[in-house]
Amino acid sequence: MNKVILMGRLTRDAEIRYSQGESSSAVARFTLAVDRRFRRNNEEQTADFINCVSFGKTAEFMERFGHKGVKFVVEGRIQTGSYTNKDGQRVYTTDVVVEQVEFAESKNTSDNNMGGGYSQQPFKPSPSQAAPSEGFMEIPDGIEEELPFN
Repeated sequence: MNKVILMGRLTRDAEIRYSQGESSSAVARFTLAVDRRFRRNNEEQTADFINCVSFGKTAEFMERFGHKGVKFVVEGRIQTGSYTNKDGQRVYTTDVVVEQVEFAESKNTSDNNMGGGYSQQPFKPSPSQAAPSEGFMEIPDGIEEELPFN
């Protein structure tokens, strides 16, 4: 099985191209900066920079919303390949072919993090965003203090 799930921030705006022909299709290329889980001996947080590619509707989504600093969760598969560059050298590639993508934080949190920092405030929807008619239960006032992410 070849399945990858990543969460990270775009290092720059997604690069979009359209294929040629009768049924042109969008192709998006972007790089996710994914923080490593652990730090070594008080070192600064390290990240891996993972090349991703998406096609069709997923690529069109990235064209619209894939801006530098936005945090996404992507799901897809690893694909390797190779080509010969103009100097005649063999170049090996590894990409994540993204099949699904979704936002990993609210727009307000994302806007606050564009400078690269991380917000300490979890996303809490207002009552109008989480109305009972949408299948969500209202949380009584004061219960937030008991939640583990505060």
